[in-house]
Amino acid sequence: MLTYQKEDIIAKAHELKVALQATEAVEFYRAAEAKINTNQKVAAKVGDIKKLQKEAVNLEHYQKFGAVKQTEDGIDALTAEIDHLPIVQEFRRSQEEANDLLQAITHEISYKVTSQLQK
Repeated sequence: MLTYQKEDIIAKAHELKVALQATEAVEFYRAAEAKINTNQKVAAKVGDIKKLQKEAVNLEHYQKFGAVKQTEDGIDALTAEIDHLPIVQEFRRSQEEANDLLQAITHEISYKVTSQLQK
């Protein structure tokens, strides 16, 4: 049976991180994230949502609950608009693919470690 030092395991984890960063799924995710971060339409809508959120907090403080509801409805509408933008849908797909890859790797590592410990 091989024995490893903590440093060896950390080095292997670093190798895995580098390998993951070079996968198609992660590269696609990073490209989609860069696109979304520089998209003016998305940035404007996110800015509008932040303004409405601040407004909702102020309205709630002054107990103007009807106005809070209207503001929250506006936030929901803007969020739905953002969610339907093709660039956001592309980002979410890429995020899911990268997450699925990470989950599969995590599951495999967990399974292998557990099965080795039970021997």
